[in-house]
Amino acid sequence: MSDKRDYYEVLDVERTATEKDLKNAFRRLARKYHPDRSEEEDAENKFKEIQEAYAVLSDSDKRAHYDRFGHDSPGGNPFGGFSGGGFNINLEDLLGGDFFSGFFGGGGGGGGGRRRDRRGSDILVRHSIDLTTVISGSDESIELDLPSECIVCSGTGAKGGSTTTCNACQGQGRVRVRQQIGPFVNEVVQDCRECAGVGSTIDSKCQDCSGLGHKVESKTIRFSVPPGAEDGTRLRLRGQGQPAERGQGKTGDLLVEIEVLTHPWFERNGSDLIMSLPLGYPDLVLGTTITLDHIDGKTMDIVIPAKSSAGHTLEIKKRGLPRLRRNGRGDVIVLLKLHMPKSISKAEKKQLKAMKEGLNPNDQLQTILDDAADRRVNG
Repeated sequence: MSDKRDYYEVLDVERTATEKDLKNAFRRLARKYHPDRSEEEDAENKFKEIQEAYAVLSDSDKRAHYDRFGHDSPGGNPFGGFSGGGFNINLEDLLGGDFFSGFFGGGGGGGGGRRRDRRGSDILVRHSIDLTTVISGSDESIELDLPSECIVCSGTGAKGGSTTTCNACQGQGRVRVRQQIGPFVNEVVQDCRECAGVGSTIDSKCQDCSGLGHKVESKTIRFSVPPGAEDGTRLRLRGQGQPAERGQGKTGDLLVEIEVLTHPWFERNGSDLIMSLPLGYPDLVLGTTITLDHIDGKTMDIVIPAKSSAGHTLEIKKRGLPRLRRNGRGDVIVLLKLHMPKSISKAEKKQLKAMKEGLNPNDQLQTILDDAADRRVNG
């Protein structure tokens, strides 16, 4: 008895499936398990199994034979040949040209296809800013060594800018190739290897750029950082990246990725700023007002209420960072901490002892417990 899976089970269809049902099932599973796209370990074997099942069930005579005998056909397997010469089934018709363009370099169509303009690659650079820049935004400029199209050969890489039409593809940059994928034979259009898809060849290289079509030059790049920029924000400068190969297409883009430097006493959480504020015991008990120079260029008053506890937080509304590409600002969150002096003078020690002796320990404990209960009730 054969150990092969039932073909209907392989395609996940009913035994009454129509030709359209079979085709839709094959498309869905082939896209999922094609070995050039799937990351599953057994994708290649599953893809072959799917192809075999479809090749049999899509043929009315083979399907009728399979429905009668299954895999245990008398006289051997009538469905042999799946590892050999293949079937004249066009995968591109079944799956669509876009499916193959991702890894064959092109889709279907008559002839060799038209040459495509090939866009140059994007270039990524990183630029550091501080929180002060995040507050207001800034116009920035940086010096970079970047590739530029060779003006001597107009980016062609050829001496005098003169190129010759490629004989292999007749200047189309693309050629038609037959591909064997399992039992299927498929025709695809891909970039010509002789000219790398450009459609022309170079007889004599440009001496100024050594045939590359571009040269590395120092440039001053200017761009604007928006208020509220975040760590990892990318700014796209169109047309300032890598020139297209041999001038056959648009220049790529330059991507500037923003890195926001850490601040000595502010920690960022989205548009909010978080800071720890160490205070002495008298300031926590009696309350006070602390005035700081804020990173927005203005002063910021932090009002500490009387009987504050270490670990409490205060919110200063709308003094945080701007929201990126939105209106408004975040808040400043202040975490109160008790500052313990490393040493105290004799006079300070005497004052603390006198204060301690003047307080009833039981009253102190009851006050602490009452305060804790109030916080639980009032939130």
